[in-house]
Amino acid sequence: MSQRQANSQLLYQGSHLTMRAKDTWEYASRAGASGVVGIVAVTPENRLLLVEQYRPPVARRVIELPAGLAGDFAEARGESLELAAARELREETGYEPAKLRLLSVGPSSAGLTDETVALFVASNLRKVSDGGGDESEQITVHEVPLNEVAAWLAGKVKLGQLVDFKVFAGLWFLQQSNWIE
Repeated sequence: MSQRQANSQLLYQGSHLTMRAKDTWEYASRAGASGVVGIVAVTPENRLLLVEQYRPPVARRVIELPAGLAGDFAEARGESLELAAARELREETGYEPAKLRLLSVGPSSAGLTDETVALFVASNLRKVSDGGGDESEQITVHEVPLNEVAAWLAGKVKLGQLVDFKVFAGLWFLQQSNWIE
């Protein structure tokens, strides 16, 4: 149990999620993962890496930054968030970063879950595989020119897809010279 879960009551234990209560508040927690990472990655050709996948809870395809869980399987127990970010970027997009730098840590949905996301920027990327995720995922990788991202995302929304807000946070970070080297 994490420190955030101390003094909480377990309401439900599933394979991947738990429901907890603290005082009068009910919330979800991840089971079997030590953290969550998101990665802002731009290729040497100045293209933002985005992933697209169907998300059952919202019953729609969602455009997202590459992201994933840390320590969520036996071989990854105890891995650092930085190692998880590199692994997830490679699995989902096929790119390997020479460097990762932590940008920020914040809640994914503070009223629903105790989960926080560590957002990294990846630099000096090298293509090592096709990506697409692991055997449980069906991920489409998009390499979108930075100067076309806004129009591209608007087009996806017109098609009925959702855009994860972390994409916009990543774009904001890319515009801030004091955050990105």
